[in-house]
Amino acid sequence: MARTLLSAYVELTKPRILTMVLVTTCLGFTLGGGLQPYGLFFWTMLGTGCASGGAGALNHYLEREVDAKMARTQGRPLPSGQISPAYALLLGILLSAAGSGLLWYFANGLAAALALATVLLYACIYTPVKRVSWWNTPIGAIPGAIPPMIGWAAAKGELNIGAWVLFFILFLWQHPHFYAIAWMFREDYARGGFKMLPVVQPDGKNTFRQSLAAAIILIPVSLWPTFVQMSGWLYFTGALLCGFWFLSACVRWRLSGTTEDARKVLRVSVFYLPCILLLILVDHFFERVFLS
Repeated sequence: MARTLLSAYVELTKPRILTMVLVTTCLGFTLGGGLQPYGLFFWTMLGTGCASGGAGALNHYLEREVDAKMARTQGRPLPSGQISPAYALLLGILLSAAGSGLLWYFANGLAAALALATVLLYACIYTPVKRVSWWNTPIGAIPGAIPPMIGWAAAKGELNIGAWVLFFILFLWQHPHFYAIAWMFREDYARGGFKMLPVVQPDGKNTFRQSLAAAIILIPVSLWPTFVQMSGWLYFTGALLCGFWFLSACVRWRLSGTTEDARKVLRVSVFYLPCILLLILVDHFFERVFLS
């Protein structure tokens, strides 16, 4: 019983999103200043993780009634009755405050402000907008792209072109990724009253068009690190190949409009992001160790 309850509380923090947040925060910290000092790195990761987990818990609290209407979310801790809404709200507030506080105390005010902005954008803007407008996806992509900037700000104390490059790569990547999910579960989203783009425009034309446009723009943006001395030609070559792979999946989906091809876009997106992040890290360390 205790293990089940603990698992429910962990689920409130949205572990999959939390993992991506921590990975991209680590990337920003590493590229911004390296992994040292280790103490600062530890507190940056802990603070960012707490803030992300708090935002996830607040999202669970705010969407508990809607989640009960959708098949894919009925088993979540609040709709299933495992955790009371009051405890979820308390957890969300405490984690969000703790995360921002840790970053302010151990890192700097800029990193703390970015973490707090992420929580507010995700919980107070993106979450309610999902019931009002299809613009929720572009809006939600903003807090989803901030974590590497938190890491960068914590390490460097400022935001320069490198931090913004990472932001825009993540911002663009999220569009095909989440539009594919929205297309696959459009009927479920409709039952929940979410105004996802495939729900408000069932023919899918704008969904396919925006996914394809984001994948096209992502190619030159993903090559940007090479031209601002964040990485070298090893990254450039890998990013170019990954970009065309992602684009080809979006083109197939645009031409077919099928759920199966939407699922392929989702699969490719799941592999694309870690490939890009790994490439930029490997290239960064290669340049530092062998070419410095």
